[in-house]
Amino acid sequence: MNKSKINADSWALSNLRNSVHLKYWSAAWVVSMALAAFGPKYIWDFNALLTIFAVIISLVVGGAMILMTKRYLSGLDEMHQKIFRDASAITLGVGLVCGNSYELLEDIRLISFEPEISHLIILMCLTFLAAMIVGHRNYR
Repeated sequence: MNKSKINADSWALSNLRNSVHLKYWSAAWVVSMALAAFGPKYIWDFNALLTIFAVIISLVVGGAMILMTKRYLSGLDEMHQKIFRDASAITLGVGLVCGNSYELLEDIRLISFEPEISHLIILMCLTFLAAMIVGHRNYR
């Protein structure tokens, strides 16, 4: 087997491993967020110590997920890194602009309900997904 084939296989295996680790850390963060959000009401009757502990666990697991995302990104090739960075930049911009405008709508009484962060998160997720799809199509 030639050296370039071994390097390609090693790179592919490393990427697969990083993807799997990122998937598990992301799932762990979602579970920890759900526990912090619903545990106080449904499991431990708003016990302050348990709630603080759940939030801290969620922050720690979220931090590990962020570090795993960085490792995943650094393992990608230059084209995929560019697609990811471009999608992230677009998502950040949409989140800032739309999030501030959404909050402003309540302040100036154009909407009668309080803006929810979950609405902004959904918008950002859909924006990131769309930007990743468009980025991959552009570089086909």
